[in-house]
Amino acid sequence: MENRLICICGPTASGKTALSVALAQRLHTEIISADSMQIYRGMDIGTAKPTEAERCGVPHHLLDICDPGEPFSVARYVELADAAAQDILRRGMIPVVAGGTGLYMDALIECSTFTGDETDLSIREKYQRMAAEQGNIAVHECLRQVDPEGAARLHPNNLKRVIRAIEVYEQTGMTLDAFNRLHKRPAPKYQAIKIGVCPAERQVLYERIDKRVDQMLADGLLDETRRLLERGVLAGTAAQAIGYKELLGFLQGEQPLEECVALLKQRSRNYAKRQLTWLKRDDNIHWIYYNRGEELPLVLQEATKYLQNHGVQ
Repeated sequence: MENRLICICGPTASGKTALSVALAQRLHTEIISADSMQIYRGMDIGTAKPTEAERCGVPHHLLDICDPGEPFSVARYVELADAAAQDILRRGMIPVVAGGTGLYMDALIECSTFTGDETDLSIREKYQRMAAEQGNIAVHECLRQVDPEGAARLHPNNLKRVIRAIEVYEQTGMTLDAFNRLHKRPAPKYQAIKIGVCPAERQVLYERIDKRVDQMLADGLLDETRRLLERGVLAGTAAQAIGYKELLGFLQGEQPLEECVALLKQRSRNYAKRQLTWLKRDDNIHWIYYNRGEELPLVLQEATKYLQNHGVQ
């Protein structure tokens, strides 16, 4: 079977999980998660990881594959997700890839080769500390000394890319341009049918986000955060997960719960805006917009029709 994927994307709380499960049931296939936080064991409520009931018996891959605080890279995700996709394809099914981490989804489709060792964070952390203590100009000067052309192209305030260029040089001995010429990006490995789902009105999306946060708290998000904090595993990438760090002020006796919840809702809304900005740059996504009260039945009908038009029965 050719390398095809069905990709379901959209901002947080837009209905990706329900649509992907319904499609997987209809197509008798399996789901590969593309969520950078649902990989962590024990981080269930705050990451909106689908429960067993929500999965409706559909096998899900790339959930609960590492412990919080354990190093995990995009390259590792591609390795594991590609293996899962190939296994599903060999069994005569088209995988459904669903999640809100656009970088993971794009990387799987391309099966990109990543520069350097992304599990070694020591160089990155070194220059992040330098930026905090000495300013971005100091870090940019370090890049200029080893890669003048790269430094001329990158503004000092584009700190993430400046540090990435230094990382590549220190790990490989090559400038980023030289490394990219040596490792030209191949054609995408997978043919992806991309469907985006989102409320037609931004206010409806924000209401869904606020409602989800309230439900998370009702489901025990505070206790989950407390357990992770007591275990000392809210570290590294996992510590950046929206849904946990916002509650630490309350758990540590520094802020009222109402303030922490309001911050969590605000950051979730901001995250949804960033997700939409990332996704909107991809003209290959077929967007399905729904109005209040129309959610799953309408979206499932439109998604099914779109897939049928692309030869997926």
